[in-house]
Amino acid sequence: MSEARRRTARIERSTSESSVLVELDLDGTGRTQIDTSVPFYDHMLTALGKHSLIDLTVQAKGDTHIDVHHTVEDTAIVLGQALREALGDKRGIARYGDATVPLDEALAQAVVDVSGRPYLVHTGEPAGQEYHLIGGHFTGSLTAHVLESIAHHAAFSMHVRVLAGRDPHHIVEAQFKALARALRAAVALDPRVDGVPSTKGAL
Repeated sequence: MSEARRRTARIERSTSESSVLVELDLDGTGRTQIDTSVPFYDHMLTALGKHSLIDLTVQAKGDTHIDVHHTVEDTAIVLGQALREALGDKRGIARYGDATVPLDEALAQAVVDVSGRPYLVHTGEPAGQEYHLIGGHFTGSLTAHVLESIAHHAAFSMHVRVLAGRDPHHIVEAQFKALARALRAAVALDPRVDGVPSTKGAL
């Protein structure tokens, strides 16, 4: 791939609550270096990079002594911004991605449209999932918040459905892995696509 077509991004964001750096390469091999100071979130973002084949570096620090919410949210915001920047004018991409991924008893589906119109539909988590504290820090309710933040800042339309699941860890991880595989398909370059894959001529 020529230098002009490299699809990479590096974004930093600092607030009084957190400091976040995200670097990514859409045409990578899934190499990751993740340190958000929230171990379970590190695990999820590592899976996201690995299974999307997006090279992903994330360094984040924040007021986790208060709550991990700010650091988790701000990292998702910057990740969404980096995805949007790396995609550029979106010429030649497949645009749509759909993946259904099992993890033992859990099953999740993610469908992504690199549409330029941010939207999230998130359904199917079992009752009480939002209250589970996973890994001692990550509250189940943060899953939807991360997905929403990525979708809005990447300007993707995203549908994520939990189709089955019992273990809170598996339920979250299946969603991140499904999203990874859907992203892998959606951002892939398709040699048959001429220009931007939209009848409007822009995404």
